[in-house]
Amino acid sequence: MPPSAPPSDERPIDRLLAIMARLRDPQDGCAWDLEQTFATIAPYTVEEAYEVADAIERGSLPDLKEELGDLLLQVVFHSRMAQEEGAFAFDDVANAICEKMIRRHPHVFGPEEQRTSAEQTRAWEVIKAKERAEKGKNASLLDDVPVGLPALTRAVKLTARAARVGFDWPDVSFVFDKLREETAELEREIEAGDAARLRDELGDILFVCANLARKLDLEPEDALRSTNAKFMRRFQFIEAELAKRGKTAADSDLAEMDALWDAAKAAERAPAG
Repeated sequence: MPPSAPPSDERPIDRLLAIMARLRDPQDGCAWDLEQTFATIAPYTVEEAYEVADAIERGSLPDLKEELGDLLLQVVFHSRMAQEEGAFAFDDVANAICEKMIRRHPHVFGPEEQRTSAEQTRAWEVIKAKERAEKGKNASLLDDVPVGLPALTRAVKLTARAARVGFDWPDVSFVFDKLREETAELEREIEAGDAARLRDELGDILFVCANLARKLDLEPEDALRSTNAKFMRRFQFIEAELAKRGKTAADSDLAEMDALWDAAKAAERAPAG
């Protein structure tokens, strides 16, 4: 007879750890869970982080609770696999972040004076740089910006690091100048028809846009997520209006859909009630 689930009167985190241990049990576990590795689970970890961001964007606290649970499961999953290899366990993960948070907040847990948010951000980076130096790695200021980050986010972090040592545009007007320059270069490459050059020039434009977001103190991924949602909302308005006319988007044409797009924009701008 297979073992029962961990009792519900345990502390929730202990219960979750026990559930994962059971799922990974070589005899009575789940075949799918047993097949997983750090590499195969990593995409799910990234996906769950985005699901958390999506719930926040939609303002849904019930969904946020569920998605945070899914993200926590990812931490537990990775920790369990590491424990099986004798590397570390969940408690080690929790203790490591506790020590890091205490170390990086000496104005709260140590003798230093209180800081403003801006002062703490600067101090945080100084402490991180010291930690990197103590580990004897990262000869470059950019070495530990994770490659796996979304490209726009990584562009922001790379240029923010460079800006700390003065490698930055003086103000946002210079970024607009660079954006116009890169747009002109892309137009020239479109005429030339070189696919590799087109990719490079489009990448340059996106990189400048990431810099623009940084200079405006905006998160480009958040901005683009918002625009994606807006596009979906307006296109679905077009589909709904066409359906009232007994048509689909495939039956329509650009002029009709463009007019409905303008109607969707007008409806969004109209005051409620």
